[in-house]
Amino acid sequence: MAAGYVRPARPEDAGEIARIQLATWRVAYRRILPRHVLDNLDEAYLARRWGAAVQEPPSGAHRVLVAVEQAAQSYLVGFVASGPADADALAPDEPAEALASGVAAVTDLLVEPRWGRRGHGSRLLAAAVDHWRADGLTRAVAWAFDADAATRNFLGSTGWEPDGASRALDVDDMLVPQIRLHVAIPETAEENSSADR
Repeated sequence: MAAGYVRPARPEDAGEIARIQLATWRVAYRRILPRHVLDNLDEAYLARRWGAAVQEPPSGAHRVLVAVEQAAQSYLVGFVASGPADADALAPDEPAEALASGVAAVTDLLVEPRWGRRGHGSRLLAAAVDHWRADGLTRAVAWAFDADAATRNFLGSTGWEPDGASRALDVDDMLVPQIRLHVAIPETAEENSSADR
């Protein structure tokens, strides 16, 4: 029987994180982003960026966690990257104080599609919440493509809701709408598990 767990990313995971990101984007966003943009993403460039994110995070509260599927062999199957909210978490023309201190921002939460529906996304999110709570963060935000029903439904099933903020990313002269979701971080793990029932 297969089992899964979450651990902090290691420098040697950077290439696999980049591969998962590309594989997932090319499936999940194929109807959202222009095909040539997805086809031209540079895996080596992404791996270097993930290596830097793992080895030289901006703060101790910035983390990359990976999900591992463990059966006869172990496989990296997904990851989450988050940290305290910064200007990238703001909507256009939103003042910096709109996201006060104490807010976590998810920049990526991806599980490779072939490993979906095995609890990896939930384990990644739960592990991130544990870290946010330990860091004293009380709320979290994440941007999702408006047309990305899978991400919106997954986060919605765990209590995340739109907070009214929106933006459009300019992707090779194509505006791609996004909405921001938010959630209060439970004060204890017990609150979190009872809210899931």
